[in-house]
Amino acid sequence: MKIIGNLLLLAVIVAVISFFAAPAVAFFAIRSAADSSDAAALARLIDYAAVRHSLRPQLAGDPAARAPAPSFLEDPIAAVRRRLEDQPVPADDVDAYLTPRALAALTRGEGRLASQRAAATPPTGGGDRLPSPVYWGVNRTRLAVTDGGGSRTIFTFERRGPFEWRLAHIGLPAGVAPPPPSQAAPARG
Repeated sequence: MKIIGNLLLLAVIVAVISFFAAPAVAFFAIRSAADSSDAAALARLIDYAAVRHSLRPQLAGDPAARAPAPSFLEDPIAAVRRRLEDQPVPADDVDAYLTPRALAALTRGEGRLASQRAAATPPTGGGDRLPSPVYWGVNRTRLAVTDGGGSRTIFTFERRGPFEWRLAHIGLPAGVAPPPPSQAAPARG
């Protein structure tokens, strides 16, 4: 009887640890899928519509866009106001941050420079930075990756099942995105 009780206790401990470790596992799964350019895995791990919606106001220069919109239950007026705001940012600018190379660079703390990874070389393995928890809730978790200068890129994960988390928001560091590299260098003759 004691063995069954110990096994039951061990199962509960493993379930609790897995419950709280799931967002970090999702973060490293995104990094791994982005490194290998696995679009199918990234589609399972990222809510692209929500992430695009979170990036548009940040790229437009809206300082209130750094945090995810409040939930309807927390602040209904602010949630409706943020939902109705028009964000005039070209989709190309947002999609530059959602390529596998850019996502890999974001998970390594490259911040706004990650948009230049779409056509450049992939990030090096020496720049792997570990995420640190910023907020840990039952249905929402935020992890931050800090670059060498102290700027933080914040990843917000939302629960979709008991152990399933999806990336729903990326908070870029403050500042202005650098201009994208030119597609073709002008010919000199």
